[in-house]
Amino acid sequence: MHIFPIRVYYEDTDAGGVVFYANYLKYMERARTEWLRGKGVSQAELVASTRLMFIVAELSIQYKAPAKLDQLLHIHTDITYFGRASLHFHQRVLRDQELLAQGTIKVGCVHADTLRVKPLPQSLVECIKSTHQE
Repeated sequence: MHIFPIRVYYEDTDAGGVVFYANYLKYMERARTEWLRGKGVSQAELVASTRLMFIVAELSIQYKAPAKLDQLLHIHTDITYFGRASLHFHQRVLRDQELLAQGTIKVGCVHADTLRVKPLPQSLVECIKSTHQE
């Protein structure tokens, strides 16, 4: 599991001072990106060197409780499945121990020029395997 802290800023909230619902997806995206970065995988470098990139193919999210301005949240990221060309994540947004939102995200690996499905790079597969052993 990877844990990514994020602070709620004014720009994240709606007129009522509550985090706008779509921003939870941004928080989750940042957490997945930082998980990859922590494994030595830069998405920009991946595209530049291999022409491979990730796209969100499917997602489901449930909202449980609101987050508000200045609160510190933690995004918990777990890989639940990895296939030849896809990764499935379960992510939770917590404030202290309270679950605010959770989602499942299916990400596919595609060629940047054609957007056709391509196998995950071996280096990423090795990173994922090491994550499951932690």
